[in-house]
Amino acid sequence: MAEGNAQQTQQSEVDESEHFSPYRSDGKLYGFVCVVTGATQPVGKAIVAELAAHGAACIYACHTPSDSPTDDLPPQPSTHPNTKIIPYPYSITSEADTLALIDDILNAWGRLDVWTSSTGLLGPPSITSTSPRDLTLAFETNAVPAFFALKYAPAAMQKTTPRGNYPNAAPKDVPYGSIVVVTSVAGTYGGCWGPAFTMASHAALGVVRAGVAVLKGTGVRINGITAGQIDVGVDLREGDGGEQQFPPARLQGAEVQRRVVGLERAGRPEEVGRVAGFLASGFSSYVTGAEMRVDGGASVMNPLTVPV
Repeated sequence: MAEGNAQQTQQSEVDESEHFSPYRSDGKLYGFVCVVTGATQPVGKAIVAELAAHGAACIYACHTPSDSPTDDLPPQPSTHPNTKIIPYPYSITSEADTLALIDDILNAWGRLDVWTSSTGLLGPPSITSTSPRDLTLAFETNAVPAFFALKYAPAAMQKTTPRGNYPNAAPKDVPYGSIVVVTSVAGTYGGCWGPAFTMASHAALGVVRAGVAVLKGTGVRINGITAGQIDVGVDLREGDGGEQQFPPARLQGAEVQRRVVGLERAGRPEEVGRVAGFLASGFSSYVTGAEMRVDGGASVMNPLTVPV
């Protein structure tokens, strides 16, 4: 009889643990309120679409105040009508804007679950053309937004809520959250585009590495995505490309890609977005401090994937 009671107690604990698990076993994000910065960039748009496909309740698609949200942001996907996409003007380098965004989210939804920092600035391609201001801008754009996410998002992510009355609603019984920092393989080695871009990408990954200890005991995870050659449809020959997040794939011809990339092609924005969806979901519930390399194997075969 004692053994039977012990088995029942153990089963009850398992059931209770599963009931209060912060993530669904199918990876869905029902009830989740998400932030995606850089949502006007191709990778940012892909992340918005991926989180919507996972069933997120709401996604704040952040754009710079000068951008036109109707022209540059992803539209409300007809295939996921229950996910509310909110265009939100936001200066990624502004501490006040970050706090205001979090306040707006908590006032409207009472919770925050996912923060994806997807911003970037290439900067000049050579050290001789790089000024101290260029370096400052690179750090402000590539690393400071991730720092703000680490500093301010976890407190909001620890708030619990009952089930709401909006589409794709779900209760939040325990504190949890996921911060995803999208950066470049330039954060793992040198020689990718220019020195300012490499330095700032390393700093973005530094936020991820520092974040694991910072977030101990909060239930919040932080991970990085280091992307390689991603075809974002730009050509630097038409300008300096300073506002772009990644070096354009057109810098490498098809033959070069076949030779130095394991999968013999450039990546697509949605392939980065799928990894962001994985890191946001319960499929990665025991993953924190990771650097998910999305480069088709190029950095393993040949670390200098982008000619300077």
